[in-house]
Amino acid sequence: MGPIVAYILVVLLFQSSTSSAMFSFIQEATDLSSSDLFNYDYIIVGGGTAGSPLAATLSSKYKVLVLERGGSPYGNPNITRIENFGAILFGDSPQSPLQVFFSTEGVRNGRARVLGGGSSVNAGVYSHAEQSFITTLGLNPCLVNQSYRWVESVVASIPDQLGPYQTAFRQSLLQAGITPDNNATYDHLVGTKTSGTIFDHSGTRRPASDLFVYANPRNIKILLHATVLRILFLQGVSPKAYGVEFKDKLGRIRKAFLSPKRSSEVILCAGAIASPQLLMLSGIGPGSHLQSKGIKVIKDFPEVGKHMADNPTIYLFVPSPSYVEVSTSLSVGITSFGSYIEGDSGGTLAPNASFLVEKVNGPASMGDLYLATINVDDNPVVSFNYFQEPRDLQVCVAGVDAVEKALLSNAYKPFRYDNQTLPSGGTVISPNRSYSSMGAINSTLADYCKRNVATLYHYHGGCLVNKVVDSNFKVIGVHNLRVVDASVLYISPGTNPQATLMMLGRYVGKSIVDKIPPC
Repeated sequence: MGPIVAYILVVLLFQSSTSSAMFSFIQEATDLSSSDLFNYDYIIVGGGTAGSPLAATLSSKYKVLVLERGGSPYGNPNITRIENFGAILFGDSPQSPLQVFFSTEGVRNGRARVLGGGSSVNAGVYSHAEQSFITTLGLNPCLVNQSYRWVESVVASIPDQLGPYQTAFRQSLLQAGITPDNNATYDHLVGTKTSGTIFDHSGTRRPASDLFVYANPRNIKILLHATVLRILFLQGVSPKAYGVEFKDKLGRIRKAFLSPKRSSEVILCAGAIASPQLLMLSGIGPGSHLQSKGIKVIKDFPEVGKHMADNPTIYLFVPSPSYVEVSTSLSVGITSFGSYIEGDSGGTLAPNASFLVEKVNGPASMGDLYLATINVDDNPVVSFNYFQEPRDLQVCVAGVDAVEKALLSNAYKPFRYDNQTLPSGGTVISPNRSYSSMGAINSTLADYCKRNVATLYHYHGGCLVNKVVDSNFKVIGVHNLRVVDASVLYISPGTNPQATLMMLGRYVGKSIVDKIPPC
């Protein structure tokens, strides 16, 4: 049997299995013997959107341990079923797969704590990064494309057809001037398109953890409810990571150790909040800040926790007089001026209604992250400085204006009432824009953006490339430590970063396994 045929059979076998099936190498941290915590080639902190494909890839050749602070996504219908989308994002309980936090601006946000990470709780949009992002990050385009295809063979697809609401919304974007029509594609192209999704045709989520179908079960162990407390270092001229300290669900403190190989690494894939937080808790970060918290400074690194960013987002709730199908964002508008527009409908999130969503790309505005306490379970203090840069507010104004045009289009008419209020003032039947100057409309929309700013959960930064990590994502000035997650990104790529993060996990893993990438 050839390798390609064998690969196809493995994928088909996985896709035909029940989504709640667990992998044999996943277990609770409480069930692991201490004797099983030694000699790992790679210890990956976080089994999320980037961590899952990275671990699966590395296990083809190396012994890998994944420490995930959350539980399993499988068997929880609030995670797995599309009609329940939103129940987790807008819920708040100690047992939730999403840990809520508020930025200093008062904007509610969330951190995934579940295997699969953000891909287990998000809206499922699967769309590639813009080409300029790949070029600026210095990635090999051939290996990027190979890595995307590897991911897509298991967790992504483009729907054969759209439901009535998504069809109308797609037409409304075109009628609002977001052109050309780019048909159905994963690619990031200015205009309107049908995007990819990680929900399958039956509405079942395919999180990044599904990529463990590729893993070598003899070389990998995944521990659930294993919360990493700190990275362990040997100190010298340059600190060297040799393991991690973590706690299990019962609060017992354990340690896991790398093998003595020079190439062994701890790899942080804990996300844009937890990765800089863990570096600081481990003694790598702004020295004076760490000292103020009683943390021994291993490396004074002022750039850790800097350049935090979150894309300003505006939501517009639109009740519908007509049936709207349960759907997350399949129709997407990518504007030439830097605003991305999507629409979700139906289900527990918006029964008999839709949500129009406008996201500012980039953004240009940035903030920072500091420790609130030395307890890893506590959220750090995070500032995003929304609209600090005038460019971001200008993009938001233009984006909300485009949303309003789409809402007022003939295509959208069956799915909104005449008394629907508009961001610029007035209602659908009597819009202020019909008798206001564009200057007055822009002023009103600017105020609307600032008063209603929200998140699309695409925050990033804190461990930027060429600031904290090098071009191979290794922490600068520290041996045997790497970061591979949204904390290394200077912008949030594309309309949704999850495709890029899954690709990046595979990309880095393949680069390590092959030494010289095959492209």
